Amino acid sequence: MNTRDVAKFFGSKKKLAEALGIQPSAVTMWGDTVPESRQYQIQVLSQGQFRADRKAPGVDE
Repeated sequence: MNTRDVAKFFGSKKKLAEALGIQPSAVTMWGDTVPESRQYQIQVLSQGQFRADRKAPGVDE
């Protein structure tokens, strides 16, 4: 999941941070890829527009 694409969907990195309840500086620290732990939150908040890149441990395909 690409940070730039997600921020664009939410309107900005600041608005993305607000949606997640975190500081905008935390989003900046992610770099190009959204951390796995935040990907699941974004998947829910975006109503599936973005999907988490990795599956949870122990989950079969």
